[in-house]
Amino acid sequence: MKTAPFKVALGLGCDRGTPAETIARAVAEALSAAGLEATQVQAVASITLKADEAGLLAFAAAQGWALSFYSPEQLAAVSVPNPSETVRKYTGTPSVAEAAALLAAGADKRHLIIKKHKLRGPDGRSATISIARISK
Repeated sequence: MKTAPFKVALGLGCDRGTPAETIARAVAEALSAAGLEATQVQAVASITLKADEAGLLAFAAAQGWALSFYSPEQLAAVSVPNPSETVRKYTGTPSVAEAAALLAAGADKRHLIIKKHKLRGPDGRSATISIARISK
């Protein structure tokens, strides 16, 4: 008997003005590194500060994925393996991608498949992707 592949949640962080193409490439690389397919993505999340981020919204729309956004306070309450004081300085939380993936997955840090996959696009803007297995 063949079992259905498990589902995952993506946590997305990016610099202001990051193009959708850079985000798409970062997600594709992260999924490939984990041996996952886009069809396994069930949830996608970021921080409320990115709710108007054009590249992020365009990327999610192109994939047909709904985005969820969490406040800095919600994200800061999540225990993550790689907190960053630089991220805290700019967003109010020490983690965006890892914490958003874990909140969207309803999981803890043991369920992170990709902790942080970073990609700097040709214009110098970066995207960070985390992937968490959705807990049952």
